[in-house]
Amino acid sequence: MDNIIASVYVKNRVKRYFYLFIGVLICACTYNIFILPYNIVFGGVSGISIIVHHFVGIKPSIVIFACSFVLCMIGFLFLDKRTVFRSIVGALLLPIMVELTSFLTNLVVIKDADMLTISIFGGVFYGLGLGIAYKYGFTLGGTDFITQIVHKYLKFTMGTSMTIVEGIVVISGAFVFGITNFLYAVVILYLMTMLVDKVILGISDKKAFYIITSKKKEVSDYVINTMGHTITVFSATGGFLKKKVSVLFTVIPTKEYYKLKEGISYIDSSAFFTVVDAYEVSGGE
Repeated sequence: MDNIIASVYVKNRVKRYFYLFIGVLICACTYNIFILPYNIVFGGVSGISIIVHHFVGIKPSIVIFACSFVLCMIGFLFLDKRTVFRSIVGALLLPIMVELTSFLTNLVVIKDADMLTISIFGGVFYGLGLGIAYKYGFTLGGTDFITQIVHKYLKFTMGTSMTIVEGIVVISGAFVFGITNFLYAVVILYLMTMLVDKVILGISDKKAFYIITSKKKEVSDYVINTMGHTITVFSATGGFLKKKVSVLFTVIPTKEYYKLKEGISYIDSSAFFTVVDAYEVSGGE
């Protein structure tokens, strides 16, 4: 299994590092244009750097580097070494790019824009950059290490661990810059999360149907002959009654969702089916 993981990370190495650079560049530019000038503490070492810069005046890039270095060392003590090594590049590249793009803070001054607009653009672009880095197997280190440590030793889910760690930083920002900036930070966090998922998974243009029906043949014929799609039939056992049933599975374009949903209901009004987004379909005919 370790060899498989190693092969995955070696594959297209130049392309992966190129996209990491693009992702970090987008994050750094967004930080200097939309986030730092408005003191929006949205979590992570970037958020910590805004607080420290406010009180002490130290360059944010230096704070980000120092925090990332310390957290990397903590990661080596408590986490798998390979996990930490794969995060080092992003963790070190971020402060470098923040410093190289720091001139944008004074060069790009957004006038007559309300804070909500600033927050929306900040969340969208930072999420875009972060998503690109994640999509190609990298992270930007920083508080990700603490999140993984909380997950590993306190047995919280990754989502809960992230909420705890990032929440501490965001709430600290609320005490320093006020509740209004805190609310805008929440907007940025929400948009970042949404954009990261969209970049990694893409926008679903297909739906996957799982269908349990007493009229298996009629529904199959409708999918295959009328709609022109293939269907897979597999056996399942009900958890409560322990009754064996056949499950029909098919993937269709989203634009045909209504046609299949209503077709199933017309053929068998008591049919049970669930529909999920299919972000990627590979193989088959």
